[in-house]
Amino acid sequence: MRRVLKGHLRWAVAIATGLVFLIAVTIALLVTGAPQQAVHSSPSPPTRPGPSASMSPQATATLSPTPTPAPSPQPSATSTPRPTATPTPRPSPTPTPTTAPSRELPAALHGVEWYSLPTGQKIVALTFDAGSGDQGLAKILKTLADKSIPGTFFLTGQFVQRYPNDARAIAAVDMHSIGNHTRDHPHMNQLSDTAVRDEIVSAEQAIVSVTVRHPWPLYRFPYGESSSRTIAIANSLGYGSIRWTVDTLGWEGSIDANGNPTGQSVTTVTSRALNAARAGEIVLMHVGAAPDGTTLDADALAGMIDGLRARGYSFVAIWDFIYG
Repeated sequence: MRRVLKGHLRWAVAIATGLVFLIAVTIALLVTGAPQQAVHSSPSPPTRPGPSASMSPQATATLSPTPTPAPSPQPSATSTPRPTATPTPRPSPTPTPTTAPSRELPAALHGVEWYSLPTGQKIVALTFDAGSGDQGLAKILKTLADKSIPGTFFLTGQFVQRYPNDARAIAAVDMHSIGNHTRDHPHMNQLSDTAVRDEIVSAEQAIVSVTVRHPWPLYRFPYGESSSRTIAIANSLGYGSIRWTVDTLGWEGSIDANGNPTGQSVTTVTSRALNAARAGEIVLMHVGAAPDGTTLDADALAGMIDGLRARGYSFVAIWDFIYG
């Protein structure tokens, strides 16, 4: 019995050994015949790329492209922004008129001369005649600018041709008014109708050409000499005569041509303007020097303005008074 059991055990061991060998051979065959990538570990999945040109239309159609913002406009390095302002409208220059311009004179200036502005308000018009020199102009313009005061400048044709930069400096300040003071500053009552007309029209041409500002409808007779005839001619050209309430007499200077005292000074110039103060006052001054080289009007201007303000007066340019 013991021999039988030993025999059976040997057969069992042999069979088991054979089965183990068979299994090992089978596994070896399977391993050697498998694809190569099956034996490597799978790498980590790459990060998903964004849409590209190789993607199908269906895939890209659902992707909304991110808009690229337009660059903000940058200011030019060579330009300085200017504050926005609403300038007072002024007449457009007319082309060198040889006949009466087609424009209408305000009714209030027909057949009359203004010795003061027709108003009951406490306003003053500071006016400056420019017919000879320009010695006081720079100081006048600075004072007006420093105190924010408008002025009215009556220019001759000769002045704008002799001092074009000065004329442009006046015209460059929009709050200032410009008026016609004839071409040569003659005695108008001594001229023929044709000569009177030519003096006014020629001055207008020169002023418009140099300043690109029109003097219409403001006109001032040289020396204040006028007549119904010359006023009518000026009116026919669209101009009204602007006289003055007070002449400061600054143009006389402190010493006359013979070396004698005139009695004029900065104090007298200021006093004349203040003593004549009234609603609508028109003050006459000059931009040039007196025969003695003094510029009393320019020197007195700041004190004159302060004195009038202290009395409750404000200031207006005549063009703006007319057209508001």
